[in-house]
Amino acid sequence: MNNGRMPSVRELMNYMGYKFPRSIALLFEQLKKKGVLKRKPDGKVMLANSNDKNEINAQTVSIPLLGSVPCGTPNIAEENIEAMYPVSVRLALPPYKYFLLRAKGDSMNEKNINDGDLLLIRQQQTAKNGDPVVALIDNESTIKEFHKTDSAVILKPRSKNSQHKAIILTQDFQVQGVVVTTVKGV
Repeated sequence: MNNGRMPSVRELMNYMGYKFPRSIALLFEQLKKKGVLKRKPDGKVMLANSNDKNEINAQTVSIPLLGSVPCGTPNIAEENIEAMYPVSVRLALPPYKYFLLRAKGDSMNEKNINDGDLLLIRQQQTAKNGDPVVALIDNESTIKEFHKTDSAVILKPRSKNSQHKAIILTQDFQVQGVVVTTVKGV
């Protein structure tokens, strides 16, 4: 019907069987109130969730930056909200809870997690083999790659620096979350 453009009032009148343009105007007003349509500065009407070339229309949620976490030797975990960042709901998918941490160290640089990067973490207590996780070991946190065997959990560094070693655990740790994405240069 519209060939990629918003139909005119007359086209809508004919398509919907209305006899008067005022009927379409009232329909537009109801759809604007419900947030389905919006009026652009030039007066044209468009879908509220569509973007034109001059507009950014992203839905975001505020995610707390809780501090830094080592990519190396575990460090004391402190949960202080340093800042709140708006993050797209395409990255921070509802209904999950998320938090941000700043990476410290180089033990995960082969996974493109470098010193100073912001990490978006989906809060959860489980992980799959190969997931980069935030692990809490005796009240100290670290970021490592998760691997579970029949008898142990191995938290592996992924680094060009050979000084970093795997951490082998049984049940004396907790997964705090899984790294969803890395944000450079913030």
